[in-house]
Formats: sequence, structure tokens, C-alpha cells
Amino acid sequence: MDQTGIRKGRIHINTNSFIFKAVILFFSIFKIFSFSLFNRCTGPRFKSCFLSFVPLLTWLPRYPFRENAIGDLISGISVGIMHLPQGMAYALLAAVPPVFGLYSSFYPILIYFIFGTSKHISVGTYAVMSVMIGSVTERLAPDSDFMIPGNDTNSTSLDIVSRDAERVKIAATVTFLSGIFQLLLGLVRFGFVVTYLSEPLVRAYTTAAAIHVIVSQLKYSFGINPQRYSGPLSLIYVKDCALLGQTNIGTLVVSIVTIIGLVAAKELSALAARKIPIPIPVELITIIIATVVSWQMDLKTEYGVEVVGKIPSGLQAPVAPAVSLLGSMVGDAFALAVVGYGIAISLGRIFALKYAYKVDSNQELIALGLSNSIGGLFNCFAISCSMSRSMVQVSTGGKSQVAGAISALVILVILLKIGELFEELPKAVLAAIIYVNLQGMMKQFGDIRSLWRTNKVDMVVWVMTLILTVLFNPDMGLAASIAFSILTVVFRTQLIIYFFTHLQVKEIPGIMIFHSSATLYFANAEMYIDALYEKTGVDVAKLLSHKKKLEAKRLRKEKKAAKKAKKEAKKRAKEAVKAAEVWKGGEKNNTQTMQSRRTCLSSLLVISLSGGVVESMEKGDFFNEKVTKSILFSSVHDAVLYCQQGNSEEVQYILMSYTHTRISEVS
Repeated sequence: MDQTGIRKGRIHINTNSFIFKAVILFFSIFKIFSFSLFNRCTGPRFKSCFLSFVPLLTWLPRYPFRENAIGDLISGISVGIMHLPQGMAYALLAAVPPVFGLYSSFYPILIYFIFGTSKHISVGTYAVMSVMIGSVTERLAPDSDFMIPGNDTNSTSLDIVSRDAERVKIAATVTFLSGIFQLLLGLVRFGFVVTYLSEPLVRAYTTAAAIHVIVSQLKYSFGINPQRYSGPLSLIYVKDCALLGQTNIGTLVVSIVTIIGLVAAKELSALAARKIPIPIPVELITIIIATVVSWQMDLKTEYGVEVVGKIPSGLQAPVAPAVSLLGSMVGDAFALAVVGYGIAISLGRIFALKYAYKVDSNQELIALGLSNSIGGLFNCFAISCSMSRSMVQVSTGGKSQVAGAISALVILVILLKIGELFEELPKAVLAAIIYVNLQGMMKQFGDIRSLWRTNKVDMVVWVMTLILTVLFNPDMGLAASIAFSILTVVFRTQLIIYFFTHLQVKEIPGIMIFHSSATLYFANAEMYIDALYEKTGVDVAKLLSHKKKLEAKRLRKEKKAAKKAKKEAKKRAKEAVKAAEVWKGGEKNNTQTMQSRRTCLSSLLVISLSGGVVESMEKGDFFNEKVTKSILFSSVHDAVLYCQQGNSEEVQYILMSYTHTRISEVS
């Protein structure tokens, strides 16, 4: 018996486990947090806090039944029909029996119906999430761990029942943990984290994940059983090419015929969509026909075609997660939490903007967290939202979360009554459904061309995300892609554009306005200074060096003869002029050229600073008796007027010399 098991009808958990204590600690923090939150909320505020946590109580009493009921009903039935083939197909990606895809299309949807804020997205099984789950289940429960010795000394057989049971437990546990992560992030108001997942990164990641999906389903299309190799590179699947000689011809024929039939049917459905308000359930019709053909021709027995197998009727009781496995899947669970949330909130915001309502990013984290954590207790695997189902939900008249609840009821009917009718469905048909559904993701390769024209840095992020995710597992690829994306942010900081602008496209004699395309902070402060010197031709270091030498000489001579102070001061002034002449390029005798440059440089302007930067300068003791706030201007126009009034030399001297010594401290 493991640390977690069932004994005499009771759940047994090893309470000495460190992971178990960590989970208990989390729930304790959650309890304290919730108590403190509700304790602060009194009267109307408490009501507002509670309603924001359970949005269903806010919008359902005001549900416009006459306007929305018919549309939500038709939409819910249409999406529920789509859940059947997609749930069963994506369960293969998660390496669990197809019926668990139906469970994942029921429990989480009901939870999201209560706590979600998006009216139009269709949550449930999703290809990217499923393949990420599959990488965990196959890594922790490989086929090699379930080989049973046969009667002969050299023969072995695979214990499929035990393997599937272990993989279901792993999938449910990592789903539960990813839900806990999402809940925790939602409670600490960390919904803004998705802003760091740029659109090029997300689109490239889903494209790369689609490639993983295709590779993982080839075994069902060819009827082969490759071993899972250890190692980070997905290219090791090339080793499986040696198994193509063992291809099951019957399975391959079923796969090819199904793909051709699905593509043709979808094209015809697209043409008929203009005349028929309800989309044709092509996938459902396909699996019905395939099941009937498989049953009539006995494809399993006669041709060795692998079929779905036993689909139990009814619902299962909740099961405690395998606590002993949590430590080995923390990274995978966090990746699932971030990717699932990123996809859902991105699509949710698109529909919210289109239909003029607000999606709460933090509440979405909580809704998805509850959907996954509670779903994990009912043997579901991690969910997100599907673009194809969401588009169907919108196009068929769906107006609210009620459509999602109705789709869950459709799945409930299938689980209770109809599910067992699909036991003879070939798995090759489900693989073909997956291939055809990935058409949209594969079209995202066109992003490379468009990004090349608009933003080459984003294009590099897209390409590198694709390469890293294809070469590595989806979770490792995501981490590497985010790291690379952050590096590009640093790189963009180093590529700031500096230039001079002129008022009204006219250059005012003696005035230059220096402009930077980025905010000034510690990483680019030195670059800012270098660009300023380069653009203006001012060598402040040499200027300050001369100034220090003259200052030291002045102090020495003051000690020797106080009586000669006035004479020495004039001498120092002359020496300063000579030093400046040397700094200007040796033009000692060209008085007219020197005067022109002095006028130009004395009218130099530094751009105005925002309130936040000024506040930071104050906290860093930037200003003192010599350098006061009088050198700052609320606008460039005010600064230009000040210079034109004859105050330019003072501004130039203070700003230029002080910029050199102190600007790097501003962050």
C-alpha cells in the first residue's frame, strides 16, 4: 500500500509527509486569508466581496430569459455535441482512457459556470493542455513499468488495466496541483502575470504544442506501439521510424479515410453555414458512422484495429489525490496553471472587448483553479478553453455562461446513457479528429511573414519559442521561451532610439531638444549619457577634469597670498577660457566659431521628466543647494521659452555637469 490508498472504505494518508504538511499549510493560509478578507468587509462591502467571488449570484437573477434562453439552449446543445468527440480524442493525448475526457468535459464546466466571468468562452478539454498532461503521465508511468512475464521466458505482455489506472491517478493529481497554483495566484491578485506572455509567444507555443500533438498521435494512425525514450529532444521520435514496418494496414486505412472524410465534410459544412444557422456536427456524425462500421465489420477482431474499449456508465465518486506524487510534478503543474490561464484569459478578453463587458483576470484564475482542483478530485485532467468550441458557442447564439451549463448537461446524458455505445469506436478515428482540429494552429506559421514586416524582434521570439518547445518537452519549452522573451526585453532596452526634435519642424537657432524613446532607469542610464554626449559633441569628462584642476590650483594659490585673490581669479578665468578652447578642438584664434559653439551648447536642453521620476530623484537626494527644482520644466515649450529669455547658460551648465555625475542614480 502506498502512502495514499483506500483501507476499509476510508482514505489513508501519511500525515508525516512533507508534501502533505505543505498542502495543509496552504489551506490554513487560505482559511486565514478568507477570514481576514470577510472580517474587513462589513455590510454592503461584505456583500460586494462575496458576490465578486461568486459571480453567478450577480448575473443569474438578472438573466434576460426571453432574449437569451433560446440562443443559449441551441448553443449549449451544439457545444455539448462537440465535447463528445473532442473529450474522447484529447483523452488519448493525456494518455488516459477516453471516458476521462468526458468527465473533464462535465465537472470543470459546472464549476466555471458558477465562478467564471467570461460569457462566451467554452472551457473544457484542450489539445495543448492534454499533451502536457500526457508528457507527465507517460514519464511517471511508462509502459515498461507494467510489463508482465509470459509463459515463455522471452515473452512479456502489457498490463493495460494497471497502467491506465496509474496514469489516471497521475493526471488527476497534477491537475489538482495546477488548480491549487491557480487558486493561490488568484487569491494574491496575480492575474496581471499573463501580460508577460506576449501574443507571439503564446501563438508560437500553441503551434509547437500542435506539432507535439501530431507526433504523439502517429502511433494510433499506424497501429504501432513505440516505447517512450528518455531525453529532452522530441526528435528522438525519429527512432520510431523503424517500427513503420509493423504498421497495421487496417488501422492506417481507417485513419486515411477518416481524415479525407473529415476535411471534405468540414469544407461542405463551411459552404452550407451561410444557409444553415446551426453548424453541422461533422465530428459527431463521423464517430457515429465509424462506430457502426467498426461494429458491423468487427475491425477489432478481423483486422486488429485498436478500439476505445470499455466505457463505464454513470459518474465516479471523488478520490483523494496521490499526495506522494506531488513533489515530482511541481514544475509540470505550474506550467499547466500558467498556460491554461494564459489561453483562457486571452480568448476571454477578445470576446469581452467585442461584446462590451469586463472579464476579471483574478476571478478567472480562481474559477479555473477551482475547476481544476475540484475536477482533479473526480479524475479529470487539466482544462482550458477551446477556440473552435468558443466560436461555435458564439455563432449559434450563445449569450451567457448558461450555454456552458447546458453543454455540461449534454455530457451528463452521454455519461449516463449513451457513452457505452461508442466502445467499438477505433482510436484511429479520434486521432484523425485531432489532426483536422489542429488546422487552425498550423496556419499560425503565417505569423512569421507578418511579424517580419512589422516587428522583427517579435518574429525572433516566435521562431525561438517554436524551436525551443519542439526540441524540448512542452513544460521545459515554455520555461525556456519565457526566459528568452525576457532577454529580448533587456535587448530592446539596449536599443533605445535617441534623436533631436525641433519645434514645429523648425530648428530654433541655438536650441536643441534631446529625445529618448524609452524611460530612463538603471539599465540604460549610462547609454543615455553616452548618446547625449555623442549627439551634442560635448565631452563632459574633459570639462570636469579641467574644472577640478583649476579648482585645486585656486585653493593652493589662495593659501599663499590672500591679497592676490582678485588677480589670481582673473588669471584662472583666462586659463578656463584657454582650456575650453583646447576642448573645442584647438580653435584658439577663431573667436567667431568659438562664440557660435558656446551659444549652441549653452542653449542645450534636457527633456522634461515625469512626476514619478522627479519623486524618485527627491528620494535619492538628487537636488541640493546648487541644483534645485528650478532646472525642471513642466513642458518642453516652457524650457524653450526660458532659454530664449537669456537664461540658457545657467541651465546648460547645471544640467550638463550634473547629468554626468548623478544621472545614473535615477531609476
